[in-house]
Amino acid sequence: MQAEAYDAIVIGSGQGGAPLSIALAKGGWKTAIVERGDIGGTCVNVGCTPTKTMVASARVAYLSRRSEDYGVDSGPVKVSMSAVRKRKQKIVESFREGGLKNIEKTQGLDLLKGEARFNGPKSLEIILSEGGMRLVTAEKIFINTGARPAEPTVPGLDTVATLDSTSIMELEILPEHLLVMGGGYVGLEFGQMFRRFGSQVTIIHRGDHLLRHEDPDVADEVARILEEDGIKVLLNSQVLRAQGDDTSVNLIVRTPKSETTLKGSHLLVAVGRRPNSDRLNLQSAGVETDEHGFIKVNDQLETNVAGIYALGDVKGGPAFTHISYDDFRILRTNLIEGSHATTKGRLVPYTVFIDPQLGRIGITETEASNQGLDVLVAKLPMSSVARAIEMSETCGFMKAIVDAKTKQILGCAVLGIEGGELMAMFEIAMMAHLPYTVLRDAIFAHPTLAESLNNLFKAMAE
Repeated sequence: MQAEAYDAIVIGSGQGGAPLSIALAKGGWKTAIVERGDIGGTCVNVGCTPTKTMVASARVAYLSRRSEDYGVDSGPVKVSMSAVRKRKQKIVESFREGGLKNIEKTQGLDLLKGEARFNGPKSLEIILSEGGMRLVTAEKIFINTGARPAEPTVPGLDTVATLDSTSIMELEILPEHLLVMGGGYVGLEFGQMFRRFGSQVTIIHRGDHLLRHEDPDVADEVARILEEDGIKVLLNSQVLRAQGDDTSVNLIVRTPKSETTLKGSHLLVAVGRRPNSDRLNLQSAGVETDEHGFIKVNDQLETNVAGIYALGDVKGGPAFTHISYDDFRILRTNLIEGSHATTKGRLVPYTVFIDPQLGRIGITETEASNQGLDVLVAKLPMSSVARAIEMSETCGFMKAIVDAKTKQILGCAVLGIEGGELMAMFEIAMMAHLPYTVLRDAIFAHPTLAESLNNLFKAMAE
């Protein structure tokens, strides 16, 4: 079989791969993009878009139950999981179709539907979805194959029905009691979501605190908010084994107090993700991975094999859509524009879409302490924010870490209403290298959440 030569081949149409393929083609490169599933990757199909769509539905149910707090009688709340799913699917399909159209209308870009695997350093075989195989080669190959839910090794787990972050969004009925293994971003978002839909929810987490990358005071406040929602949170707890039948699942769990059996109707396993690198036959190309299968890259996203790059979740590091997109921008800058962009020193913002949101950027207070930095800590409860009080959304707090000498903001956590949006204000100040005093003394419109930055930093000076 004769191999077809391209200038560039992109494997995967996620939030880094799709725009990269379009940019390369528009830059005059003969380009192919290979996709074995749906256009858009994890974010559009099974990640950000569908989950945040469902989070919005759960918040409406939550506010409906709280309507009397605002002087409104809305009556009994009923949630139709079928309608929630249909709304989610409609939005996903619109995003997916938009991405497909952008690829199809780009001249010089071929979409190959199928699964790619290396059969040499710069050669791939594509097992086509419609049947058959194609051989393709290119001097530049970009791997954007993402990651998938990890499967923990727990005795008996393979004998019971489990849900992951993809399958749980396809439920047509509401779980009576949802057990959640894992207290990370995924477990907390789905746990709170289904509690607000009406399920009983129990979260089992091995660590001392939820969200292991956050400061203890932030994690403890998150746990308090979840428990206020009616979620049972078990910390320092380990699932020893699983049992079940057609109607229920039992988890035998060791807690700090005793060994106990939890009985649920459904089980969500949310204990991390593993890279989709195992079916690429990377050894044929000589591409190195770490012990977990994540592809090793340098600060310009190139692997140990010249001309082969990896971007997005498959390379490890922060697994966020916006990081994958920034990876694309780095590659576009370097390969098309001829510059020298790197991943060094880039700020990594993220938002955990529990309610209220947790917006985070920069270092935590714990990290500052571990690094021996001389810092000031500003902290303000949302119960002291006028706009939050007016909205009856006073859970949480905001917290900023500031270099004591330079007055530069080093990081922040905003656990509160629209925490992700407020965090972005800190990020802009950090990117502009503004001292915290600029935010302290700025005039922000009243009454907005933004004006709380005045009081946050004023309190630090006092």
